[in-house]
Amino acid sequence: MTGKLGPEALAEVLAATGADDAAVEAGPAYGEDAAAIDLTGTASTLVVAADPLSLAADAVGELAVHVACNDVAASGADPRWLTHTLFLPDGDPARRRTVTEQVDATARELGVAIVGGHTEVLPSLERPLCSMTALGTTDRFVSSGGAAPGDRLLLTKGAGIEATAILATDFRERCAEAGVSAATLDAAAGFLDEVSVVPDAAAVRDAATAMHDPTEGGLLTALVETASASEAVLAVERDRVPVRPETEACCDALGVDPLATFGSGALLAAVPPERVSEATDALDAAGIVVGEIGEVRAPGDGKDGEPPEAGAVLLDGERIGEAPRDELYPLWE
Repeated sequence: MTGKLGPEALAEVLAATGADDAAVEAGPAYGEDAAAIDLTGTASTLVVAADPLSLAADAVGELAVHVACNDVAASGADPRWLTHTLFLPDGDPARRRTVTEQVDATARELGVAIVGGHTEVLPSLERPLCSMTALGTTDRFVSSGGAAPGDRLLLTKGAGIEATAILATDFRERCAEAGVSAATLDAAAGFLDEVSVVPDAAAVRDAATAMHDPTEGGLLTALVETASASEAVLAVERDRVPVRPETEACCDALGVDPLATFGSGALLAAVPPERVSEATDALDAAGIVVGEIGEVRAPGDGKDGEPPEAGAVLLDGERIGEAPRDELYPLWE
């Protein structure tokens, strides 16, 4: 089945960590998108994140760069280097140029250097696959697992930003047939220009106890992963989640929940209540819209109104214990 591995299968993969190394501050774990490596003799930590991307055919190179760099930025680091592994379904030079030009332009825009990689033709593929490894440095690593009871949950830009752009490009005809106007689709396609959370993370990272960027499975998956990594309960109100009109139009047209689909472009951050104003002021100064969508709670036994076990999400009071399958996948199948 297309999509992320389930928790049990993923646990088997995450258990294979190779040799022990004291320099690894944060290694592979459920809910964490980046690793942290202590650079002995310096004041910096190296942050490393890897991601593949294949399904967004019209902008796979652009999105692949952003998705990998977003994971580094959401860990409190500045992305600096990328390795790029590209698998192509054929030797079509036009297709190759399109993908590589997207990668080059996006990396230049972010100020990130591509330092290596691999390119290969793999006929068994139906579309290009870009696998990126991003690296950056920071003097304060921010994990997904640092959220503490009492923290407030902030979300920048809105839910389903990436999915909106995909729907308006890869599925434009289907959206139009369902009644979405050409003007709305044109505006929605422009959301591709907003999938980076590098500026969002730079603005909020000093105040945040935890950060996570919603990708596959959207905001709901990011909430479940953050709750699990933090051993906490995340309570969110749907009406407080920013959702743009274009996102509502495209998602409603094809029956997709904006909270359960590709969400690159938004940053989820847990911030202590006394620092919320500091974080929102910094985002406002950067021209980034933000909403306070909920709070972090300590786990309980679920009785007498207490929140349920650690790792759960409460959406309008309804318990969500497992990350949902991304609702865009059925459209590709």
